[in-house]
This record gives sequence, structure tokens and C-alpha cells, in this order.
Amino acid sequence: MTDANRFAGTTLASMTTVLPHPLPPCENARIALFAMRRMGANGLGDARAAHTLFTAFGQGFRRPLILMRALMADLAGSAAGTIAIAPCCCARMTPAEAALLSILARVETAPDTARLLMTDLLGVRRVDGVLTSAAAVAAAFADEGRPVTG
Repeated sequence: MTDANRFAGTTLASMTTVLPHPLPPCENARIALFAMRRMGANGLGDARAAHTLFTAFGQGFRRPLILMRALMADLAGSAAGTIAIAPCCCARMTPAEAALLSILARVETAPDTARLLMTDLLGVRRVDGVLTSAAAVAAAFADEGRPVTG
């Protein structure tokens, strides 16, 4: 085995450790993930995130966009530590991203599970405000015919 092959194998192994989850099969979850990644990396006013939501939702894009911005602001303001996000081009997800998408998928149907996931993600006990923001985002996606499923 050459040094290049050993290095490539190590990189792949470490990448699956850092990014253990594959992208979700749900297109709506991938849209939410892209918007979260863009806003997390480039700020709440990221134009590509807004364009993606405009493309996905058409004229009804404002509500999902504003609520996604509010969720991202609530997450940033409430987290006890950092929330790891991957670059937009990554074909895998961090555990935090997988948890966020699970929260969006379960906040209406399994609120206790969503609360536990949010508590673990943020590292704080009181997550009601952020959980409400997540519920609003999930409802906005569902109301426009794009429910986030896990």
C-alpha cells in the first residue's frame, strides 16, 4: 500500500467519524439542512439560503425563511456550546445536523423526543423557546406542502 492510499483511507475513516450520518432521503429535510448550513456559516441574511427557500416555496417563501432565521438565532443564543455544521457541499451530516432534522421531523408527532434531542443538542435544560421556533419552522414547511420527515 502506498503512502497516498494510506492517507486517503485515513481521511475517509476520519470523515465518517466526524460526519457519521448520510444526507436525509427527504428532499424537504435537505432544503432545511442547506438553509441551516448557509445561515450558520454566512449569517442569517445569506442570499443563497433565501434563494433556495424562494425556489422551493415560490411566493410562500417568506414565512419559512423568517422562521428559519428565527430558529437559527434562537439556537445560537441558547446553546451552551458550539453546534457543529458541515459545509454545504458535504454529502454527510454532523450529529448536530442530524439531531436538528430529527427535531424538525418529530416536534409535532413526538414532542417529548424532540425536547430530549433539543436538550442534548443545546446543553441546557430550558429549551421551550427554541423548541417553539423549531415547531414553527416545521409547521411552515408542512403548511406549504413540504413537510420535513425523518
